[in-house]
Amino acid sequence: MKIREANSLDKNEILKFCKNTFSWGDYIEKVWQSWLNEGNLFLIEKKFPVGICHAFYFENQIWIEGIRVDQNHRRQMIASKLVTHIESIGKKNYKLFSYMLIDTKNKKSISMANTLDYKKIQTWNYYSLIPKKNLNFKIEFEKSINNDLFPFYVDSWRWIKTNKKILSELSLQDKIIKSDLNGKISLAIIGDYKHFDKTLIITLFSGSSNTLFDILSYLQNYAIKNNFERIQILTREKLDSFDTLEYKISFNLMKKSLF
Repeated sequence: MKIREANSLDKNEILKFCKNTFSWGDYIEKVWQSWLNEGNLFLIEKKFPVGICHAFYFENQIWIEGIRVDQNHRRQMIASKLVTHIESIGKKNYKLFSYMLIDTKNKKSISMANTLDYKKIQTWNYYSLIPKKNLNFKIEFEKSINNDLFPFYVDSWRWIKTNKKILSELSLQDKIIKSDLNGKISLAIIGDYKHFDKTLIITLFSGSSNTLFDILSYLQNYAIKNNFERIQILTREKLDSFDTLEYKISFNLMKKSLF
């Protein structure tokens, strides 16, 4: 089996086994060109591609995403080989940690990750929210933030380890919003989804129902004003019922130390 970077000629062969990954289909076709442009879109082939995986290298971490294997070539450690290849490049470039996200119900992928020494460090929940005009909120832009509340923020479905510099830059862009009522605080980081048009992706910390509702109301209105069609919310909390808020799925955030 040979591992190499994908090119534009591989698209049709790869999409053949990236159509029915989930009950609703798959997203690989939508992100294909973006990942190809970024580089580090790896495939494994036996005369033709049988597996793919994309890597995003940032500061001292690796983010691994989009692992797909042709169902006719499973149980051959193809996914493991791709992940190990990505890690080896990371080590050569002094990356310290590798992360991936796995559906909490995907026992086979969790087992594969555990075999490669990945450990679950957190569970995250994904909710959708429909944009709409809404003026019933009171929020402020947060100018200082505790890293303990946001050790990660989600950027294009990549969990980025935060630091003071990252949080300061987000704050200067008015991307961190806060609702504070009677000492109960909810916070959110607003981001775009680089690979999907008109999609907001939100990292959220909920401190109470009232402050959560302020944040969600603001996000609905912000999305309408800025022509976003979808709001995707990632949070470690189970959120209270609100208007068009809908729970979708939960994920394990997996981590491996490379040294």
